[in-house]
Amino acid sequence: MRVGLFGGTFDPPHLGHWLVAVDAYEALGLDRLVFVPAAHQPLKMGHHWATPAERLEMVRRMVADDSRFEVDPLEIERDGLSFTVDTLSEYRSRPEVSELFFLVGADVMASFHRWREPERVQSLATLVVLRRANHLGALPTGVEARVLETRVVDVSSTEVRARVAAGRSIRGFVPASVEAYIIAAGLYRQRNNA
Repeated sequence: MRVGLFGGTFDPPHLGHWLVAVDAYEALGLDRLVFVPAAHQPLKMGHHWATPAERLEMVRRMVADDSRFEVDPLEIERDGLSFTVDTLSEYRSRPEVSELFFLVGADVMASFHRWREPERVQSLATLVVLRRANHLGALPTGVEARVLETRVVDVSSTEVRARVAAGRSIRGFVPASVEAYIIAAGLYRQRNNA
């Protein structure tokens, strides 16, 4: 089975995440695309606003019953920091996984050299850099990756949090099920959204 893993904080997940996942699923000919919300990303410590459980629930609501996608709570259920190399090792050991792809946004490639065991990450899965069509940045030296041009979706989790904090609508920024959860749980209203 050709499996793509799409990790991130998803704080909150938005339509940009969804559309990039659709593009990757189709362009890579995947059998399954798995969203893997991080519990605690080492390079983003102190920058989460929703709890890991809240973020997991929002991703589950975004994916809902779409058979192309699934959500794996692996990193949230595992104790400690979320390291990509650990998650890829787990998936590489699964007999049903014949090809493994790890999807990463072009914006995080500048910090790739700071990841735990970046060389091993590249040996465990095909690194797929999701790059917006208007992004001109090059890959860091020594990084082997497939670059997948994706559509330009001008929305970010930071913007969604700021809109909620300002009492503005997020309709059209996140799926309706995620919007309903954010409202019901009172997320992002009183938190620092810097």
